[in-house]
Amino acid sequence: MNVSRIALAGGLAASTVLLLAGTASAHVSVQPVGEAAKGGYATVNVKVPNERDDAATTKVEVSFPTDHPLASVMPQAVPGWNVEVTRSKLAKPLEMHGQKINEAVSKVTWTAEGAKDERGIRPGSFQQFPLSLGQLPENADQLVLKAVQTYDDKEVVRWIEEQKPGAEEPESPAPVLALTAPAEDGHGSVGAPKAGDAKADGKETAAASDASASDTTARVLGIVGIVVGVAGVAFGVLAGRRRTT
Repeated sequence: MNVSRIALAGGLAASTVLLLAGTASAHVSVQPVGEAAKGGYATVNVKVPNERDDAATTKVEVSFPTDHPLASVMPQAVPGWNVEVTRSKLAKPLEMHGQKINEAVSKVTWTAEGAKDERGIRPGSFQQFPLSLGQLPENADQLVLKAVQTYDDKEVVRWIEEQKPGAEEPESPAPVLALTAPAEDGHGSVGAPKAGDAKADGKETAAASDASASDTTARVLGIVGIVVGVAGVAFGVLAGRRRTT
């Protein structure tokens, strides 16, 4: 096997790894800004990628679990999108801050606005939809938020399949928000949202930037590792051939 064949094989392997990584992550997900502590409040981003080459995503619906209802779900305004919050009556009222809550948010719907050729999530792009959630349940390790993604060609993708223990990831997995241990103050790491709290917003933005930077660094290091590995294999083969000669 000559060096050119080794380099070609290494390149194909690297391309395969990156392609599989991209495919696995190309689904609707929910990512906390900081931590989502049990019993507290959290800010999260619903991340929606466009998986189509010839259509735009124009509608996103996220449904919240009925077994662990959330009394407070507040969306942040996203330019170019209209948002609608749907509330439903609870079979069993919640108690929050000494008050009984008879209704909870069951769904949030974002609909794209503007000209047909410019609206929505375009091919090769993604959009984040920020939400403030609370009070998070104390007796659960995660929240499953089922999502429905609609394209402008009328195609509908339902991200509603729940992950089974020990099984492979389903084809259309539902977004899952992992909950961490309760904070010492009992209000979660992010805390209850306060109107006009610029300092809190700044911390959340910084946390999101740090998370994005970490993700980019990890990807770059992974690619560098693959390249170095391929070069090492090629060098070993050349050294072996010289010893044989």
